[in-house]
Amino acid sequence: MLTGTARAQQPPVEEDASSAGPAAVYPDNELTPQIIYQVLLAEIALVRSEPTLAARSYLDLAQRTRDARIARRAAEIALLARQAELAGEAARLWLDLEPESIPAQQLVSGNLVNQARFDELETRLAATLARQGDNIGSTLLSLNQGLARIPDKDLIRRLVTQVTEPYLQHPEAHFARANAAFVAGDSAAAAVALDEALRLRPDWEQAVILKARFQQEAASGTGIQTLQDYLAAHPGARDVRSVLARLLVGARQFGPARQHFEALLKDAPDDKDLLHAAGLLALQAGDGVVAEAHFRRLLALGFPEADTLRMYLGQIAEDARRPDDAIGWYKEVAPGARYPVAQSKVAQILASRGRLAEARQLLQERARDAASSERSQYVLAEAQLLRDAGRNEEAFDVLDAALLANPDSPDYLYESALMAERLGRPEVMEGRLRKLIALKPDHAHAYNALGYSLVERNQRLDEAEALIRKALEFAPNDPFIVDSLGWVLYRKGDLDGALERLRAAYETRPDPEIAAHLGEVLWMLGRRDEAARTWKDAAREHPDNAVLGDVIKKFKP
Repeated sequence: MLTGTARAQQPPVEEDASSAGPAAVYPDNELTPQIIYQVLLAEIALVRSEPTLAARSYLDLAQRTRDARIARRAAEIALLARQAELAGEAARLWLDLEPESIPAQQLVSGNLVNQARFDELETRLAATLARQGDNIGSTLLSLNQGLARIPDKDLIRRLVTQVTEPYLQHPEAHFARANAAFVAGDSAAAAVALDEALRLRPDWEQAVILKARFQQEAASGTGIQTLQDYLAAHPGARDVRSVLARLLVGARQFGPARQHFEALLKDAPDDKDLLHAAGLLALQAGDGVVAEAHFRRLLALGFPEADTLRMYLGQIAEDARRPDDAIGWYKEVAPGARYPVAQSKVAQILASRGRLAEARQLLQERARDAASSERSQYVLAEAQLLRDAGRNEEAFDVLDAALLANPDSPDYLYESALMAERLGRPEVMEGRLRKLIALKPDHAHAYNALGYSLVERNQRLDEAEALIRKALEFAPNDPFIVDSLGWVLYRKGDLDGALERLRAAYETRPDPEIAAHLGEVLWMLGRRDEAARTWKDAAREHPDNAVLGDVIKKFKP
């Protein structure tokens, strides 16, 4: 209802239709020459960058006409002029003329807070509430929102507690107290106040939702249970179902969340937010048919992130082995942030169908036309296509030519270094990675790549470990770097230390090469059954991974 703020400079207020109260009744003043003159004077002053003069002129006119609209204009201009005292005078007049106006109440309260006149603020709050009559419930619900900008949360709580004392027969008063107590850090008191609100109004959705949110912050899962219990008794409670669905997403319970979003869609099939959420959850669950239907519907409804949807639809078509459809979706992506990725996807599909030359030509044409900030994406995509085709020398040549034109490019240095290692040129790899580290001392993957290369060649293991640990300083949770640390510890004979790191890496990212390393360490520790299970599980998901296959053959020929 009433907004206090510690800032003297506030933007012009805007009427909130949800809390504006009864429609204002304005005086039927005759448009006299004097009124026209003063309005013109004020507006000309604004044009001439004299807002203080404009505000004073409007305030004088409002005092004589008793028109709340003019008082509001005076208050807004005074705020823009950073004339706090003048803004307060205009706001008080506005509130006197339009007592139900939420923005007027906000301005007056803010002015009183700026001047630390808290006793007067409490008096005005109490007076405003006393005038509400049948609107007291909705006004109490607005109370905390209006006071939210006061920095002293204990002060907010005291004010709310004091001014709601006469209205404790209304559940909204306890709702306001619950909000204030929670913001002040007293979760127990907030729970007690909400329970009292629900005792007075047992089926109140808004109070149940607030209680669930408080509970969820205090202990994950408890708020979800509260909403589930309520929904079981009130299956038509859409607001509760909507909040529950989002809490379930936050708790990574995607299956139940999806069911609730789909249920909500039955009553609102064209709700864009619901369609988007349900589509993403279907995609996450691997249900491409439903995800595609939702995303197509969103496109038809004019979803603002259309290119994001086209990328999803392209991937769905790829997964469903419909390459022509996928190419069609990717080609519809407009120039912009997603365009290079979409074009690279088209090239990948062409190459996978034996049209590598056509794919390369597409990427080369896009690179020629692209801005310098995007060009590297096409070059890297072309090198990747060649690498996937087993044409590593050509891939290196593409990267080397790009590096010759852009010798300090971090992307070209890094990718060409990795390709050099594939070609058995460790000196080239090391030189380029060290240059990259000199250019970007925080490049975690450069340290890791260099360190891991030394480990793989079983050379300078102390230096390798130092490089990998340096990488972890910049990316402490990267599973591949954690894997590298585990691998160097293994090579140095610390099997227990290696096992700890490799387990952590594999739990974060069940990658087949991490599985290969983890299984080897388990095998060397004598835990061969566990090693075999690790390899078997990884091979089931990644049957064509060469590194994993080589390790399995090495230990289980």
